[in-house]
Amino acid sequence: MTAPVDFRMGEFLTLKKPHPCGGSRWEVVRIGMDIGIRCQTCQRRILLPRRELERRLRARLPAPGQEGPALS
Repeated sequence: MTAPVDFRMGEFLTLKKPHPCGGSRWEVVRIGMDIGIRCQTCQRRILLPRRELERRLRARLPAPGQEGPALS
């Protein structure tokens, strides 16, 4: 079993499949057992269980002003 991903508020994610609106970039807007993300194209917000989001994750981009390596 792997360690849980350390999601941070404001960081951007790319998931394996694009949103139906065509957007592929998401912003983390809520942290907890469920992670809230917002599509950057249509502003739609969804909640995904942490494990489901970790499974769908393709790439992480740090939030503006945050440092550290981006994990892919």
